[in-house]
Amino acid sequence: MKSFKNHISLVIALVSILFSLQIFTIVDRSINAYKENLANNYSLVVVSQKTLQPKELMDKISALSSVEQLSPDEIIKKLNTGISKKNIELLKITLPKFYKFKLKRYPTPVELQKIKKELLAYPYITKVETFSNTHDTTYKLLLLFKNVISVLAVSILLVTILLIFKELRIWQFKHNERMNIMGLFGAPTWLRSAVLFRLSIVDAFIAFGISFIAFSYFASSPWVKEQFTNIGISVVIFDKVYDSLIMLGVSITVSILLAGFIVLGHKEEV
Repeated sequence: MKSFKNHISLVIALVSILFSLQIFTIVDRSINAYKENLANNYSLVVVSQKTLQPKELMDKISALSSVEQLSPDEIIKKLNTGISKKNIELLKITLPKFYKFKLKRYPTPVELQKIKKELLAYPYITKVETFSNTHDTTYKLLLLFKNVISVLAVSILLVTILLIFKELRIWQFKHNERMNIMGLFGAPTWLRSAVLFRLSIVDAFIAFGISFIAFSYFASSPWVKEQFTNIGISVVIFDKVYDSLIMLGVSITVSILLAGFIVLGHKEEV
């Protein structure tokens, strides 16, 4: 129990880092999933004087995922105020062609303008409606949300680093005396440092275990799944293989660096 209390500060600092890392990963995945969902529902409306060749367009503009010609019936239905059937058929012939273009992914405002420019350079295309006002607002909101989360994650990381450096000084004070005593008995440097590295790695596994259990619970929580369902996206909250390896690697790396700093900062007493 006493040993655990001696290392609780490092464990808490490591858990904070792992939580920040995983939360940022979840947010990044959520934004990407939401952008994919937006891309599936977002489309450009293109007006052309003649029939377009979808395959040719998609070969030239790589951002396009599909091209669908819109039926003029709905437009004519809105205009139909006693027009004869013959005139309706004639109107269908003279009306320009309307197309709905879907994109492979949700574009940035710059990418959207580039796509629009490429389409307008194509023969017979007279107008491209990108709904830029709505698009730009949505994209900026996504960007703002990601930036806020990034700033929050960096802030937590900086505070955690300060906690680790504080713990470093405490560990230096505690272990310098032990290492000096072992040195007086002729123990080599690697042996004096071995216990310190072992304790650091134990703390790393404790922090990883706490984080693993917590995020495994979150990932299986019906409430959490319901929140993502409500916004129409599906996100991997915690990948027990990939995310676990990342968390374990970060935890062990930080702990070993901490122990390494202590060893490098140790001064032999003569």
